[in-house]
Amino acid sequence: MNLRGVVSVTGKTGLFKLVGQNKTGFILESLDEKKIKTVVNISTAKMASLEDITIFGEDGDIKLVDVLEKIKELSSTLPDTKKDGGDKLRAFFKQVAPKHDEDRVYTSDIKKIINWYGILKGFPLFEEEALAPLEGNTTNETETVDETK
Repeated sequence: MNLRGVVSVTGKTGLFKLVGQNKTGFILESLDEKKIKTVVNISTAKMASLEDITIFGEDGDIKLVDVLEKIKELSSTLPDTKKDGGDKLRAFFKQVAPKHDEDRVYTSDIKKIINWYGILKGFPLFEEEALAPLEGNTTNETETVDETK
């Protein structure tokens, strides 16, 4: 799965493709049917690449890419995030990420991941091979899904 260039921006719904960069920020294009381009400020926006996001696990962090692959395998039983309650969402998430930390992964995080899968399933990202890490990128920073509101 190739998620390079697909980002989530705090405070904005949906997912975005990183198109470029200018002096003030990053140029993003929404992954919905509108394909709206927007610029987010480098100093104020918090972005996370989907290939770097991890989920809290009992024995260590779980890569979002691995969870999305499992969701793809079980997509026939995908719950509806608008209609189904927290118990059904959590039961499904136990199937795709059995060793996630239930105390630190909230229902809102589960909804977000399922919604992200809904956005991504229409793209050829699942068929593409993951790209090798960029040369010169020696940092190993990851962000965990933890947006409590």
